[in-house]
Parts: sequence; C-alpha cells; structure tokens
Amino acid sequence: MPLHPIPAPILDALGLADPSWRPILEAGLQAVAAADPAYLPALVVDDYLPTRGRIFAAFAQPLDKVRHVLVGEGPYPRAESATGVCFMDGAVNELWNETGLSKPVNRATSLRNFMKMLLVASGQLQVEDTGGSAMAPVASAARSNGSIQTLAQLQDNLTREGFLLLNAALVFRKHVAPAIDARAWLPFLQTVLAALARRPQPPTLVLWGKIAEQLRKLPETAGLPQIVSEHPYNLSFIRNREMQELFGRMELLQLR
Repeated sequence: MPLHPIPAPILDALGLADPSWRPILEAGLQAVAAADPAYLPALVVDDYLPTRGRIFAAFAQPLDKVRHVLVGEGPYPRAESATGVCFMDGAVNELWNETGLSKPVNRATSLRNFMKMLLVASGQLQVEDTGGSAMAPVASAARSNGSIQTLAQLQDNLTREGFLLLNAALVFRKHVAPAIDARAWLPFLQTVLAALARRPQPPTLVLWGKIAEQLRKLPETAGLPQIVSEHPYNLSFIRNREMQELFGRMELLQLR
C-alpha cells in the first residue's frame, strides 16, 4: 500500500510523544490518511484544539509503561484547557481552596466529579452528601495532610499507575461535531489499540461515555480487559462503584 503524505505540522507534533510510540503513531496516521486522504490536510489549515502541537501529548507515557488506557470523548472546548491529555484541564492548577474544591476545578465538571468520586472511594466523603458543607472539612484536611495539591500532581500519579490518557477524538473544532472527528481518528485508535493488544500483558481499557464506548465493537479491543462507565460530566459518575473500585485502590489523592 503506498504511503500517504502526512502534513508537516502533524508529523512535528509527534515530537511530544515518547520515541517508543513513533512507528505506531506514524502507522496510525497512515491509516487515517488511507481512510480519508483529505482529512489531515484540511485539519492543519483549520482552527482546532489542542494548540501548540499537543495532539499527541498523551503519548509521552512510554509504551512499555502502559497498564491502563483511559479513553474520554474529546479535548476541552477551550484553548487554555485543552492539553492533549484526557480530562487534564490546563486552566486548573490548585485543586483545593478554603471551602472545598477550587473554582477552576468546579468549572471543569468532569474533573470535579472525578475528584469527588475519589473522595468517596477513599472514605473522605459520603456518597449521599458531596456538597459544599461536606467538602469544606475535607479540603481543609487535604491542604495540610500530605494530599496532592495540584492537577499536575494528579496527572503524575495517574502516569505512575500506567495510564495512557486518550480521547476518542484527538481534536476539537467548534464547527464540527465531536463524533465526526472521532470517526476520522478511529483508524488511528485502532492502530494504537492493536499494538497494545499485542503486548504480553495487555492493558485494561477504561471507556468513558458513549463515544468512547463504541470502541468495544472493534476487533482490536476483543482481547483487552474492559471497564465502561458514563462520562464523568454526569453526576452519577460519583456513585459509580466500578470507578470507585478501580481508582480508589490507587490512592491517587496521596502525594508521592
């Protein structure tokens, strides 16, 4: 099969990925181009997120360190928030304030609900009461008891646990439905998942939301352990026992 020319800005963006991924990501881009030769050339002259060449930032996690693949829907629809890493909001620094979660965390709905799920899983919150009055003492303790203080520290803990933090759609465009961009990137994800499935110990696939859940239908995921949940922008995510069990045992809120 002849190789398709990949636009230079897309190839340049591979520089943020660990070198162990390079041949797999290049093969994935060829698969995207083979499915729709016009897609990548049109993308690079369009306005899309994430900016600053961070499309493949999630692949900074080396291939041989991956034990879990978390797949969300797509980048945050704000330039300051979209980082190329699933649900890591670039507008968030501090996690806590004197009354609970910080204002930037509360604005990032998915992150807010993920944090509350972790607090329920660790026994610091009761699932029936995760509101402001219950959060105040939890936040006060977290600011002084060795808990993580920043989103970067949470991302570091997830990385240490072997998470590859992906989105089903690697880009967001205001004028394009996320499901359409997700469809265009599907051949890329198939290539990535096929490479992971060939590993001696295949990672667990964690799928958040309806778009990510579609990956269950792929032959490339048949050999991967899978956990599926609603997307964390849903309040019910806080109560999800599978998510509490999976993430709770990792003690992600503890500073390491």
